[in-house]
Amino acid sequence: MADSVNIHDAKTHLSKLLSRVMEGEEIIIAKAGKPVARLVPERPARAAQRTPGIDKGKLWIADDFDTMSEAELAEWYGSVPPK
Repeated sequence: MADSVNIHDAKTHLSKLLSRVMEGEEIIIAKAGKPVARLVPERPARAAQRTPGIDKGKLWIADDFDTMSEAELAEWYGSVPPK
């Protein structure tokens, strides 16, 4: 059951109320005994659902994409390129 506080008490003790909310408690703020607002812990937004293969057919990679010439290999490994 959520604890209920009036608006004046909520303004006066906001930091204490927020500490309680961060521990998972729910606080109801009331005006003249009638609930007007709820303080509840913030929950992280859920990540959008991923759809595997959504970009299939939109990307092309050349057949020789990962093929390196002798000069590129020599530069990569720090040796002198063959002539």
